[in-house]
Amino acid sequence: MAQLTLIDIKDATINDVAFIQQIYAHHVATGLGTFEEVAPTLAEMTARFNKLTKQNFPFIVAKLDGEVIGYAYAGDFRERSAYRFTVEDSIYIAPAYCGHGVGQRLLVELILRCRGRGYKQLLALIGDSNNHGSINLHQKFGFTLTGVMKDVGYKFERFVDVVIMQLEL
Repeated sequence: MAQLTLIDIKDATINDVAFIQQIYAHHVATGLGTFEEVAPTLAEMTARFNKLTKQNFPFIVAKLDGEVIGYAYAGDFRERSAYRFTVEDSIYIAPAYCGHGVGQRLLVELILRCRGRGYKQLLALIGDSNNHGSINLHQKFGFTLTGVMKDVGYKFERFVDVVIMQLEL
């Protein structure tokens, strides 16, 4: 496995969206970290990317030898104006690189960028109480558990919790 020092964290560009879509499609099809049940098309992912970046939300990728191996972004927690200082994170890693520190690098940079944009709270809404990788990652960087919504999602023929974690920026 490549060392973390060889991984570049960069602003995502429109040229990265196809790779982002492939990574996300894998997680939609195989995991409970997202409650989407049908992977968005490339056109849908492009529209999401354009909306986030047009609103100046941070959207970053991890690259190894020019290949996107993970991505992260922050976006609206809720769209009502009273929530404008609170954002929610999303982090997805290519399957071959899960558990190798890519998420750590992305989360550190995402936190810095959120602080730099003046946000006050960063939330993680984590699919599945058993998603220990994501829960541990967020705890490692100062997120605290603020609640668990029990059985609010239904995927793969079972009900799934959402773990809510929060970082004061």
